[in-house]
Order: sequence, then structure tokens, then C-alpha cells
Amino acid sequence: MNDPVFVIHGVGNRDEPGFEASVERLGHATGLDLVPVFWGDLGADDRHVDLALPPSGAPADGDPVIDALFAPLPSAGPGGLRSADGLPEAVAEEIRRRLSEAYDGAGLREGPDEVLSLVADAWPETRWLSRTDDTALLTETAAALADAVAELDATDDGFGGFGGSGTWDGLRAGPGDGEGRLKALLHRRLRELDRIAGAAIKAVAGRVNHSLRTRCAPGATRFLGDVLVYQRHRELIHARVRERIAAVDPALGRGPDRPVRLVAHSLGGVISVDMATAAEPLWTSALVTFGSQPAYFHLCDPRGGQLPPYAGPVTLPPSLGGWTNLWEPLDLLAFAASRVFRLHDGSAPVDVPLRHAASAGLWTHSAYWELPEVAESIARAMA
Repeated sequence: MNDPVFVIHGVGNRDEPGFEASVERLGHATGLDLVPVFWGDLGADDRHVDLALPPSGAPADGDPVIDALFAPLPSAGPGGLRSADGLPEAVAEEIRRRLSEAYDGAGLREGPDEVLSLVADAWPETRWLSRTDDTALLTETAAALADAVAELDATDDGFGGFGGSGTWDGLRAGPGDGEGRLKALLHRRLRELDRIAGAAIKAVAGRVNHSLRTRCAPGATRFLGDVLVYQRHRELIHARVRERIAAVDPALGRGPDRPVRLVAHSLGGVISVDMATAAEPLWTSALVTFGSQPAYFHLCDPRGGQLPPYAGPVTLPPSLGGWTNLWEPLDLLAFAASRVFRLHDGSAPVDVPLRHAASAGLWTHSAYWELPEVAESIARAMA
């Protein structure tokens, strides 16, 4: 087949030369003759969209985003499921297990219970540990506390009788120490662990917050803007696609004898399916979508044309011959198609999950263009 494959971009694309360069690279990777179809100049006016977004900044104490992310859990209170000691279950279990193993047979029958009581007294004072239900973090915290107690050696530190005699008397109180050495030790260590946990949580949350505000929020906002414009000016954008195809060959897509082949990203996939299933369809023999929303849009707002509202899998007309749909697991704007649609021959569109590239970060909606799996899927579908 010598006819070219037309590539329709998605939301938020205002850079025509940049889009053409991406299509050219994709053409080299697939070995196909790809023709870019640019419609971004007809999309939403997003020049000043940043004015509507919350300001970004480095996370700090009192940052409302960080505070909201790590507010106490309402269902079980701070720290998740509670033990009889008032501690998170993971903390109580790990402290009891570690101390029981460390002093098995040493006559310290009341020791673990006393440690749990002292830790429970101090737990509500922690800022970060009391606001998490992460079992791994809680278990490691408990292990550090139990190990600190188990490592005490009365013969070295002068605490008096703990290691050798099997008694806690030397730790319950000490010379000039009204609160007890064991209590002081556990409270100090818990404060240290809480500071470490807080530093780690704020570092991760800060990066997430920065990515959400600087990458995800503008991308999602531009997505909404272009969706609004497309819903109002669908015919204008469809006309642009037909004009670009007709410039190559006026007969392409006009009937079953000369169907067109399409590759589409994001809202470009919605455009492609809308056109291929319209009352006067753009006949399409093969369609590859990635990071796209046709199924979601049809479920929320039936697309019309030759498509009935969803009441079970929707059969596509013969004007859409084949469909491969790719989605990246962290792309919140990507949706599956195989459970919503059926091709005219009764088969389902082919949904292809892609592996996540760590370099893509959180905003993965624009990452498809450089993924080798996308080029491979396009080449295979168009063969």
C-alpha cells in the first residue's frame, strides 16, 4: 500500500514545526510515509492559562498542599489501624516481636508492655509518623525503637542492671532523671525518627507537588480547553483534517475502495473515531490511537453519527476497519477501548498497555512520541 498515513495530534499542541518534527522522527522509526495533520491553531486560546493555576513553590511547613496530602486519616485516626496500646498495629506488633526475641527467657516479662506504653504516650506528638498508614514505614520505625532498647548494655552505660540482671529498674529512673531513662531514650529516638520521616516525605511530596503544578495542571487545563473548543467547533476541525487528506489525494477516505490510514494522539483519536463513524464517514482501514479518550467520551456523551448510545459493546460501522489503542499506565487521559466497542466483524479493538518509562515523570500524556513500542505498534498495524 503506497498511500501515506496521516497523523493527527492531540490537545495543547500549538507548535506546528515541533509537531512536524515529531512526526518526521516517528516516520523514520516506523519506516512509513507519515503526513502531519495540524489543527492546533483552531484549539483553545491557552496563552494565559497559567494565570488560573495555583502558584508553585518549594514545600515548607504550613504548605497547604503538603498539609492536605498528609492530614490525619479520619477512618481509623492518625496512623491507621490501632492496637490495644493505642499505637498503629504495625508498630505494636513489631516492637513486641523484636523485644520478645531479644529477651526470650531473660525474665523481662513486663518489658515489651512497658515499652509499648511509653511509645504510645509519645506517638501523638509526632508530626509525620502519626499521619501515615504506610506499613513498611511504621514497621521500620518500630524496629528502630525496639533495637535501641535491645542494644542497651548496663555494664557499659551505667544504667544499672538491665542487661545482666533481667530488671527494668535501672531504666525506669536514674540519678537526677525524674522521667526515667527508658522514657527519655524512647521519646528522643522517636523524635529523631519522626524528623527523618518528615524530611523524606516532604522531599517526595515536594517533587510531586512541583510536577503536578508545573506539568500536570497546565496539561490537564489545556486538555479541558481544547475539549471545550472541539465540542463547539467540531465541524471546523473535521474540515481541516479532510482538507489535509484531500491535498494528498481527494479520493482518500471518500469510500470503501480508498480508505485512509490514521495515527492519532489524545483528542486526535476522538476526532478520528468521530470522523470514521459519522453519517458521512471518513473511511478508515487502520487506526492507531495512543493516550486517547473515544471510549470515555462515548460513555459520557454519545458521539452520534452511526454510533448508538452504550447499552453493551457498541458495534462500529464498516467505515472503521481496524483499531489499535495504546495507553501508558500513568496517563490519566488515556482510556481503553476494547470493552466499549466492537469492530464490524465482531472483534474488539486491540488495547495495548505500554510500560512506564521512569524518565517520563508524572505527566506521561506527551511521552508516547518517543517510545519505541509506539513506533512498533504503528508499523505492525499499518503493515
